[in-house]
Amino acid sequence: MGDVAARLAEIVGDKNLLTGGAISEDYAHDEALTAEPQKPAYVAKPATAEEVAELLKVASENNVPVTARGSGSGLSGAARPRADGLLISFERMNAVLEVDTGNHVAVVQPGVTLAELDAKTAEAGLSYTVYPGELSASVGGNVGTNAGGMRAIKYGVTRNNVLGLQAVLPTGEIIRTGGKTSKISTGYDLTQLIIGSEGTLALATEITVKLHPRLSHGATVLAPFGDFGQVMAAVPAVVSSGLAPHILEYIDNLTMAAIVYNEKLELGVPDHIRETSEAYLVVALENRESGRLQEDVEQVGELLGELGATDVYVLEGGAARKLIEAREKAFWTAKAAGADDVIDVVVPRTAMPQFISKARELAMAAGGGALGCGHAGDGNVHLGIFCKDADRRKRLLTDIFSYAMELGGAISGEHGLGRTKASYHQQLEDPAKIELMRRIKQSFDPAGILNPGVLFPEGTV
Repeated sequence: MGDVAARLAEIVGDKNLLTGGAISEDYAHDEALTAEPQKPAYVAKPATAEEVAELLKVASENNVPVTARGSGSGLSGAARPRADGLLISFERMNAVLEVDTGNHVAVVQPGVTLAELDAKTAEAGLSYTVYPGELSASVGGNVGTNAGGMRAIKYGVTRNNVLGLQAVLPTGEIIRTGGKTSKISTGYDLTQLIIGSEGTLALATEITVKLHPRLSHGATVLAPFGDFGQVMAAVPAVVSSGLAPHILEYIDNLTMAAIVYNEKLELGVPDHIRETSEAYLVVALENRESGRLQEDVEQVGELLGELGATDVYVLEGGAARKLIEAREKAFWTAKAAGADDVIDVVVPRTAMPQFISKARELAMAAGGGALGCGHAGDGNVHLGIFCKDADRRKRLLTDIFSYAMELGGAISGEHGLGRTKASYHQQLEDPAKIELMRRIKQSFDPAGILNPGVLFPEGTV
């Protein structure tokens, strides 16, 4: 162990290698509710791709498991290290290397946070549009989980907004995939294969992201509904309207009440409407011109009224911003309320009503509850699961995930499988697909050092 530590220190420098008591608790976990914290044997903080490559060579030669870490804001346990492992923290690789206004791209290192990238691109009137709900999240972490967020309905998820990577293979080889071009049809798309692989295939050390013009005018419409089914029925109508909302969210009444209370929001919804509402639809619109934006707001208001909304409220700037920020932090609201797990199942959006109804029924039958909100425009349902008994909760989640897959959905829409959901995927997914994924993993990582226990349960690769 001392010899390995010495070799790692030679690569990154003594002050950038932590061992033993020098490793803080922050490196022991991400934000998953069900993954117990675990300090690694080593924390290395590289500054270059070449240093990452040398670290991985040492790890491969000594069979040391490796976990990559950006900001540690993930929700699936993928950034929780192994006790005998090396945690590679990208906190020093946090530069925006280029904002290319001609090609509408930015080139960044993996440790750059979304807040830092947003500030830099704003100077050029551009924007990176992936907002998974936590602006302290790193771009590299987003690549690892294929993060999504509320704006995915209009702009897509991470894989729709990353054009190229520099990545280091566990053998120490440095490769480049994609680039500043918006399309490519030359061989396998390794960029897309690495995105969402949760640090199990390669470690991204440079990321080329797509940028969009930053629109200067925006408005948020809040519509309460007395019947949950009406909310869900309204979603395809709004999508089909041509109004192109960049946010289209549903929030159930209990979650909205918790958000309003915790954030001390003043939304202007009268008590009698709030008390009779089962759920809310949040529609955010944007435009280059204020006049056109106003026309769109009026049109969506009329449409929602026709679709059964009890009323329609156009939120002022401060209230709108606070509501969106509170919705982005719904995980923390669920955590504060005592949720035992948080899931992010995705189903075809037309199947959302029956999925949510069934999930609630299953939770009640297990003696628990399932509450939450979701990206109504893309079928991504975020539920806080309340079920204290671990065995019952495991059976409940198995049933919920199984039903989502029956509907044509998947276990995770944007949080990833990590360590917390890997066993469910192994149990429920097509064995032929699992075996193909296993062969891909072995091809990239023959020594099996990258994030063992993530995507594949321990000992199954």
